[in-house]
Amino acid sequence: MTAGLREAMDDVQRSVAALAARVRAAHAAHVWAPLGHGSWESYCATEFGISRAQAYRLLDVARALATIHDAVAASPGTSRTRDTEPAAAAALDYGLSQRALIAVSGRTDTVAQLITRRLAVLAHSGLQALDEPTVRAVVRQAVLDVRAAPPPSPAGPPADPALTELRRVVDDLAATTHQLGELMLEVAPAYLSDTAAADVLAPLCEQIGENLENGLAARRALHGTVL
Repeated sequence: MTAGLREAMDDVQRSVAALAARVRAAHAAHVWAPLGHGSWESYCATEFGISRAQAYRLLDVARALATIHDAVAASPGTSRTRDTEPAAAAALDYGLSQRALIAVSGRTDTVAQLITRRLAVLAHSGLQALDEPTVRAVVRQAVLDVRAAPPPSPAGPPADPALTELRRVVDDLAATTHQLGELMLEVAPAYLSDTAAADVLAPLCEQIGENLENGLAARRALHGTVL
């Protein structure tokens, strides 16, 4: 039953991959025009019975996936053996859901930067071969990290100066912890156990003057926010 459930989940991921690739191709080709529709949303509503919001969410999924694939394809050391429907193949390997892709659709540049930087760190360190499982884990973790990143501070500060200062201190602490956790995850990705991560992070913590336990705690804190 567990094997069957896993297979069903893989089928869903493949469906997301194929859907994203075909949506992007259809929108780029303006397929609605030859069929007599005035717009993308009209085409989706008539042909597939989905709302305007759903139609544009499909585009968000396709664009996010394409950006992620481009970041992986441009990174040194990654496999480029797949030539057809690259975005679909990438999503199939990454196992990204529509919800995850929609959640980061407005921050795909940030996701791409994380992917590029982390793959470069791994390629340079030589600690981990950049095979498909490794690239998949890096991509998934980058997406999850961006989803879990702290929200921006409210535009208007509170009227009480004490609350303003307290908010600044809390924001600075959260930002510092997040940055340290991100650095730790770049060098020791989330798929490494604490024991394996400690071996990798010990030299880094010594170089930057950070306690290893603090580094591991920041790594766990950031990874622990991922849903």
